[in-house]
Amino acid sequence: MKLSVLIPAYNEEDTLEDVIRRVQEVELEKEIIVVDDCSTDATPQILTSLQPQDLVVLSHSTNRGKGAAIRTALAAASGDVIIIQDADLEYDPQDFHKLLGPFLEDGAVVVYGVRSLQEQTWLMRLGNRLLTGVTNLLYGSHLEDMETCYKLISKEIMDGLELQAKGFEIEAELTAKILKAGHRIHQVPIWYSPRVEKKLTPLDGLPTLWTLVKLRFAP
Repeated sequence: MKLSVLIPAYNEEDTLEDVIRRVQEVELEKEIIVVDDCSTDATPQILTSLQPQDLVVLSHSTNRGKGAAIRTALAAASGDVIIIQDADLEYDPQDFHKLLGPFLEDGAVVVYGVRSLQEQTWLMRLGNRLLTGVTNLLYGSHLEDMETCYKLISKEIMDGLELQAKGFEIEAELTAKILKAGHRIHQVPIWYSPRVEKKLTPLDGLPTLWTLVKLRFAP
């Protein structure tokens, strides 16, 4: 089974090379697809300097957002299973093995990595719990961490979701459409270390909230 690792990157010069190296070290059949979302720092130069066989580099001519970068990467993916990897150091790619466990042992088609949010700021922790709670209320789910980056999803299901999100609301769109389609989301605990300087702000929760509500009542 081949894993496609999608890495959206915007101004990640401090961590990108380390993240790619860590993903490469995971002993799985995989491809790594990085999308540079029109970075203005050294991210493009770093990607140019990296030319391993398992790395595909794509780029946007304008900054289009995380969701758009994921959709660009997904269009180029050829694996059986998809996972999204943020370009910072908050997640440990060795947890890919944990996430694949339910696929290989229990016939799962969607697996979410559940973070401990205790090290997040109280405001970010509150926002994450609120959005997860709203998701469970609207969709009758029992998720512990809707906003997690580590969403492992079969390629067949991903291709059928017809994603439209451009920004951070991609997490809500993925979850809403998966749940509306009747797929069970398996959950496993993962390692997580939040970085201090986040690109997300509390205001980014508003499009996410609207996406959850809009898709719940969409035909």
